[in-house]
Amino acid sequence: MQIGELIKDWPCTMKGSIRVEIKRVEDDANLILPGDAFIARKGNNSSGISYIDSALEKGAAAIVVDDENYFNEADLPVPIIWVPNCLSFIAYASAKIYNFPAEALTVIAVTGTNGKTTVTHFIGQILNQLDKRAMVIGTNGVFIDREKCYPEMEALTTLQAKNIQFLFKEAIRLDVPYVVLEASSIGLEKHRLDHCDIDIGIFLNVTEDHIEDHGSFERYKLSKQILSTLAKKNIINSDDSVCRSIGLATKGKRIFFGKGSHVDYFFQTLVDGPASTTCCIQHKKEKHIVNIPLVGDYQCSNVLAAISCIAQLDFPLSDICNTIGNLVLPEGRFEHVENQLGLSIVVDYAHTPDAMKMILQTLKKHTKRRLIVMFSCGGNRDKAKRPKMGMIASIYADYIILTTDNARNENPQQINKQIREGFSSTQEYIECLNRKEAIEHALNYAEKGDTIVLLGKGHEKTQQIGDKQKYFSDLVFVREMIRQLEKRRLNNH
Repeated sequence: MQIGELIKDWPCTMKGSIRVEIKRVEDDANLILPGDAFIARKGNNSSGISYIDSALEKGAAAIVVDDENYFNEADLPVPIIWVPNCLSFIAYASAKIYNFPAEALTVIAVTGTNGKTTVTHFIGQILNQLDKRAMVIGTNGVFIDREKCYPEMEALTTLQAKNIQFLFKEAIRLDVPYVVLEASSIGLEKHRLDHCDIDIGIFLNVTEDHIEDHGSFERYKLSKQILSTLAKKNIINSDDSVCRSIGLATKGKRIFFGKGSHVDYFFQTLVDGPASTTCCIQHKKEKHIVNIPLVGDYQCSNVLAAISCIAQLDFPLSDICNTIGNLVLPEGRFEHVENQLGLSIVVDYAHTPDAMKMILQTLKKHTKRRLIVMFSCGGNRDKAKRPKMGMIASIYADYIILTTDNARNENPQQINKQIREGFSSTQEYIECLNRKEAIEHALNYAEKGDTIVLLGKGHEKTQQIGDKQKYFSDLVFVREMIRQLEKRRLNNH
C-alpha cells in the first residue's frame, strides 16, 4: 500500500513522497523489515525517536512521529509523517493495511478487573458447542476452538493493535467467524482496540487495580468506560455498582444481567454444592434450570455474562443452557490439582483484593478442615492493595505462607511486610521467599482434609525477579511435589 493511500483519511503532515510502498506498520525497531513504516511512539521508559536510526538501518521505508519539534527539524532519507497520536495511528494503520478485517467478523470484547479470561473462554466454548468456530485472545494466549496457537505472540492481556489486526485477518483466512478478546484498561487507554468494529462489549466488574498505572480510580474507571463507546451493544453486570453506572451513562443499546431486580438476564442459585451449582436462568418469561460444574456466585455471574452474550447473537436460550454443563475453566483459574494425599489443592491467578476475597470465600465454605493460603503481591504495582489483601487472607485463612510473586525491582520481604499490616494479631503465618520451598512447605504442613490454595500466578510459566525472568509454574511444580510425596508414602507402606 502506498503511503498516500494509508494516510489519506488521517490527520497528518508529511515530508517526502506519497508513492512509497509500505508493507506493514511496526513500533518495535528490532522487528523492522524492509518496507515497514516505523511508528516512533513514546514508551514507558524511552521514546521511539531514539530508535529511528536503527529502524532505518533495518530498511524502514517511512517514519511516523507525534513529536512536532522532531518532525520540523528532521532531515531523513525516507518520508516522515507527523500524526497527533502514534498509538491511535498504529491502530488505524494496522486495520487499514489488513483491509479492516473486523468488519467481516463478529467481535466480542470483555472488560473487568476480574474474570475476563474466564468469560472469554466460556463464550468460546459455548460457541464451539453450538457448532461455531471461535478465536479467543487474552492473558492465556491465542486459542482457536480451544487449541492454543500463535505462541510467538507476546504475553499481554490485550495485544498490540498490530497483532490484533493480524489475528483478525487470520480468523478470516481460517474461516473463524467469531473473535472473543480481553479488553484491559491499559489496552483501551492505549487505543489498541480502536478500529476493531466491536459488536458486543461486556462489563464484568470494576474494582481497584492498576491505580498507579492510571493515576486514580476515576481514571481507571474512565479507561474501562472507553469500551462502551467502541461497542455497538453493551452487556453490563448490574450487580456491580461501577459497571451499572457505566451502563446507565451509555447511549447505545445495553443489556443488564445479574441476580438483582430490573435485569434482562437473571440468575438465582438453587443448590450451592461442593463441586457444582444449580441455578435458575431467566430471560423475560423464559426459565431454565442449569447445573454449572463450578462453585461460587462469582462463577455463576461469569457464566451468566457468557449466556447473555451468546443470546444476543440470536442463539436460542434453551440451546445455550444445554451447553453449560460442559464448561471448563481456563488453565490456572480455580484449577484443582488431583492427588492421593487427601488434600484439596487449588491454583488460581487471583492477584487483586476482590478476586482473592471471592475465591477464599468460596473455598472456606467448602473446606473440610483448614484453609492454607500461599501468596504474595507483584512488585512495582499497586502498593495500596497489599495490606488489603493481607486483611482478606487473614479473615479466611487458618494458615498463611507469604512467598514471592513477580517481585520485579522490589524487595519481596518489604512487599510481604506491607501485606502483614493487614493481618490480625493472632494470624498464624510463615514467610518462605523461595516459591518452590513455599509450595513444598504447604504440602508438608497440610493434613488430610485441608485445602491449599496457591494464589497469584495461575497459568504463568515465568517469574520475574529484578530484570530477569526465570521459568516457574505453580501447576508444574505442585504436581511434581505431589508425585514425590505420593511415591514416598507408598514406599513407607
